[in-house]
Amino acid sequence: MKQWLLMIALGLAAVPASYATDAPAAGARWTPQQAKAWYGKQSWPLGSNYMPANSINELQMWQADTFDEATIDKELGWAQQLGMNTMRVFLHDLLWKQDAAGLKDRMDKFLAIASRHGIKPIFVLFDSCWDPEPKLGPQRPPIPGVHNSGWVQSPGVAMTDPSQYPRFEQYVKDVVGHFANDKRILAWDVWNEPDNAGGGNYQQREPKDKFNHVAELLPQVFTWARSAKPTQPLTSGLWHDDDWSDASKLNAVERTQLEQSDVISFHNYDWPEVFASRVKQLQGYGRPLICTEYMARGAGSTIDGILPLAKKLDVGMVNWGFVDGLTQTKFPWDSWKKPYTDEPPVLWFHDLLHPDGTPYRQREADILRSLSHAPRGVVPAEDQLYPVPSHK
Repeated sequence: MKQWLLMIALGLAAVPASYATDAPAAGARWTPQQAKAWYGKQSWPLGSNYMPANSINELQMWQADTFDEATIDKELGWAQQLGMNTMRVFLHDLLWKQDAAGLKDRMDKFLAIASRHGIKPIFVLFDSCWDPEPKLGPQRPPIPGVHNSGWVQSPGVAMTDPSQYPRFEQYVKDVVGHFANDKRILAWDVWNEPDNAGGGNYQQREPKDKFNHVAELLPQVFTWARSAKPTQPLTSGLWHDDDWSDASKLNAVERTQLEQSDVISFHNYDWPEVFASRVKQLQGYGRPLICTEYMARGAGSTIDGILPLAKKLDVGMVNWGFVDGLTQTKFPWDSWKKPYTDEPPVLWFHDLLHPDGTPYRQREADILRSLSHAPRGVVPAEDQLYPVPSHK
């Protein structure tokens, strides 16, 4: 969901205390040693950002009338066949406002399905991308030929109303607290691209002074989530700026992301050499790394080029897009300016599978399966470059 619009402001964020115990202290940020110990016990994280093909956004996925266990079970079965063990899945504060008990019940059902397929999801609590005015109920159909045309922010414009903050706090504490000891969950991503300016054609509807609102809220969201004492790590992914190696040179939101995350996550939709430089920038913080968004074929980020490199570097990987569906993320970001209504793009931008579960490209499926089965940090020779056919 990387966008081309930024709202950048310099600022400071509080540096949390560190602790030296072997196990993470309840309510405290994990130390690098604790984070590494946790990461070492996990399988190499490999998965996709997940939205069922018949859902246009997180509201349609989770609302009672459109929550589709059969489709989820089928598609997570396909993920299991590809060797995936995680999925990054977006929640929404309005779902909790509408029906808190129902949302948690459906999350439990989702976790039961995911567990049967060997998948531990990363749940995302808030998001700053696309439509800033989310509405419950039936969701609009996709705009023909346009990338992710129905995705909605959480909380969106509601963040400008301080009277809503207690509701946000209750949502975070209730959801994280309810699942705080659930071993079926890999991690909590507290806010997706929090300082994203939105993207698409929503500029006139974006909250005024959005960056400052997010900069105020993000540290509180970390605090609320941590107060629920989760046994899973907290994170929020960096996604822009040229150099992440010096936190003092980053804006207030990015500093909070770096200084509050138990494990560091980031997004990268660029060439392999850029991905490698990003990893090097972040390795200095001494924490496990998970790339929670990658793969934009037309921008140079591909399964072939990025995934073997990440496996060798032991960086967890979650690509954008799983099954081609209502999100239409096979279309590139520029489809907001020039919709692909006459003919499809030469390359799919995101997404791995056709609606019937067949791979967009078999070679990608083969690499996913092979890397997922190889030992930690090991890249089989056949995954490094396309193998030369034998002439025997």
